[in-house]
Amino acid sequence: MIKLVKQTNLADSLSSCRVLVVGAGGIGCELLKNLVLTGFKNIEVIDLDTIDVSNLNRQFLFQKKHVGKSKAQVAKESVLRFCPSANITAYHDSIMNPDYNVEFFRNFQLVMNALDNRAARNHVNRMCLAADIPLIESGTAGYLGQVTVIKKGQTECYECQPKPTQKTFPGCTIRNTPSEPIHCIVWAKYLFNQLFGEEDADQEVSPDTADPEVAWNPADAAARATASNKDGDIKRVSTKEWARSTGYDPVKLFNKLFKDDIMYLLTMDKLWKKRKAPLPLDWTEIHQLESSQEEAFGTGLKDQQVLGVQGYAQLFHRSVETLRSQLIEKGEGAELVWDKDDPPAMDFVTAAANLRMNVFSMNMKSRFDVKSMAGNIIPAIATTNAVIAGLIVLEALKTLNSDFDQCRTIFLNKQPNPRKKLLVPCALDPPNPNCYVCASKPEVTVKLNVHKTIVQALQDKILKEKFGMVAPDVQIEDGKGTILISSEEGETEANNNKFLSDFGIRNGSRLQADDFLQDYTLLVNLIHSEELEKDVEFEVVGDAPDKAPAPSVPEEGKNIANGNKDSAQPSTSSKAAAEDDDVLIVDSDEEPSSSTMEASPESSNRKRKHHDADTDATASKRKRLDQQPADDDEDIIALD
Repeated sequence: MIKLVKQTNLADSLSSCRVLVVGAGGIGCELLKNLVLTGFKNIEVIDLDTIDVSNLNRQFLFQKKHVGKSKAQVAKESVLRFCPSANITAYHDSIMNPDYNVEFFRNFQLVMNALDNRAARNHVNRMCLAADIPLIESGTAGYLGQVTVIKKGQTECYECQPKPTQKTFPGCTIRNTPSEPIHCIVWAKYLFNQLFGEEDADQEVSPDTADPEVAWNPADAAARATASNKDGDIKRVSTKEWARSTGYDPVKLFNKLFKDDIMYLLTMDKLWKKRKAPLPLDWTEIHQLESSQEEAFGTGLKDQQVLGVQGYAQLFHRSVETLRSQLIEKGEGAELVWDKDDPPAMDFVTAAANLRMNVFSMNMKSRFDVKSMAGNIIPAIATTNAVIAGLIVLEALKTLNSDFDQCRTIFLNKQPNPRKKLLVPCALDPPNPNCYVCASKPEVTVKLNVHKTIVQALQDKILKEKFGMVAPDVQIEDGKGTILISSEEGETEANNNKFLSDFGIRNGSRLQADDFLQDYTLLVNLIHSEELEKDVEFEVVGDAPDKAPAPSVPEEGKNIANGNKDSAQPSTSSKAAAEDDDVLIVDSDEEPSSSTMEASPESSNRKRKHHDADTDATASKRKRLDQQPADDDEDIIALD
């Protein structure tokens, strides 16, 4: 009788409680369907994205006629067709908009994430903590998935455990000594931006004479290099400026990038003492090759074939001409934005990357492979999204029924474990006492050089990027209450380019950073150091979870992301977010703690913690970040 009464109360609560779904993509579509069919009546859904053709193979609430429309709005309309009695409110907006403040979150009994980036996940995590509302977090990556419940004071929050950091590539590796196809792909994307998009000094593609490994005399370069200086071929000017001076001539671009610049690199003798030297390409010589040498390799779809050097040279020529025409159509001062779904842009990156791979003696890649790496894509699996969405609802029912002790973190594995289980539940972990988000008094220690760190870097790179704040206000604990950074526009703009030391900040200084939107305060202890590694601007020290454990299994070392990074700036090697959730693969159907499992890649009967196989590499040279427009696919994962 007691159980029957409890079930009746749960059914009643479903029809009356208000829930918020953040994200209406791969998981979000399945989740909205499950919620209304389970009996939830009052649902609000928010998503910033619009529907793309690439969404249609798995986001079943959308049809071809919906392409270009709001995901949240169309999802609402589609769900109401088979459950007209539901009360659904849709927001075509970013969850990080200040309008969705703590009071907004307090309107709900439960929040469910179906997000595609870490920045938004971090933000929702903090808003739910501030509002003291249970959050169900989820993600998928191919056949892998996970669901967990987050409740203030009782479980780990989303940020309690470190996430793998996005891999960055040293600038000298990208520009001088690429050794992997991804280096060439990143270079090609930089090249697109430098030629046709927004120029960025951190995305230079010409040979890097400041490479610490070079150890040569640049003054002798002109005499040693055989490259021509005609038409500005080797002049050290802006790449875009030089390209414009040639009228974006494809042949001149080709010879500069793949012949003259490579010959210039060859003058840097020390680089090639222990490496295979690059082999320059010449446009005229390539087109004297027999056509029989230029047949495509591989079978199947055109995008999965690998062309020869001549084929990629021709593709480079065609794509440059097309992109030049697009610039002319847009008018003076126009810029193009790289998009993996834009054929000319993708053709350009595919051709340029493969030609550079050939120069540096790497096996060239198909257009499909280049697109996957350049766009940070991993194939999405609709059934994985469906399973995870079902698990979200099951955990939601437990939470609303006050059966919180029965809530679990659940992992969906690619293969059954020894006990034939694909779904493995784990007990929820208690909060991490060292977490700089959910601790009672969040506090971190940061090592930096106060004479070299400017206020803008403190705001953007440390408080926003590293610690996930949206609009921080910073006060120096100097007894005077000096305001260093204000979230009010223009109020402290004059401080931006000043060094921290200009404000009396020194070793041992303390800063109080407040984010009123997140209702979050972080105390930052500063340690002055002049011994940081080259090009490392700051380090988080002490107990704060700033470093992820080393990866264990390369093939499966992917992070649950349900989207590409993350984040504010997802990319092949993104600054942001994107790290994404790490996937815990558990080969036991017992209930261990979800974050204390020991990595053991050798044993199939042990628990294994998976991380992105590439994220443990640290850049000892100048770091570069490959940026790209945010992708709208919620069920993909960043490969970097």
